Amino acid sequence: MSPIRLVLNVVWLVLCGFWMALGYLLAGVICCVLIVTIPFGIASFRIAGYVLWPFGREVVPRPGAGVPSLIGNIIWFVVAGWWLAIGHLVTSIPLFASIIGIPFGWANLKLIPVSLMPLGHEIVSGERAFPR
Repeated sequence: MSPIRLVLNVVWLVLCGFWMALGYLLAGVICCVLIVTIPFGIASFRIAGYVLWPFGREVVPRPGAGVPSLIGNIIWFVVAGWWLAIGHLVTSIPLFASIIGIPFGWANLKLIPVSLMPLGHEIVSGERAFPR
């Protein structure tokens, strides 16, 4: 990992990553309590790890994800997705208010699509997403 990514991830963790990850962990626990929604809980835990340390990783579509992922994403959107997307939006507003927070505000906005539709995507390292 490059030193710049390390610095970005540490500052991200302090400013908003920890709090957003707690939101995803809470959503994951609630989904795991309800037996039927355990796959959503697993997806939420996966995204919580990504939200803690996002720089240097990318979200890419998973090959072979089809109609079950679409149906799951619709259920996820209704149950937890839009709450998490609002959390990202609200968190990005104070970050945009400062010069140093602008890149973190953009990163927060880039997390909204995966918070709305997590199924059918996977989180990979930046090198794997964009091979040289």
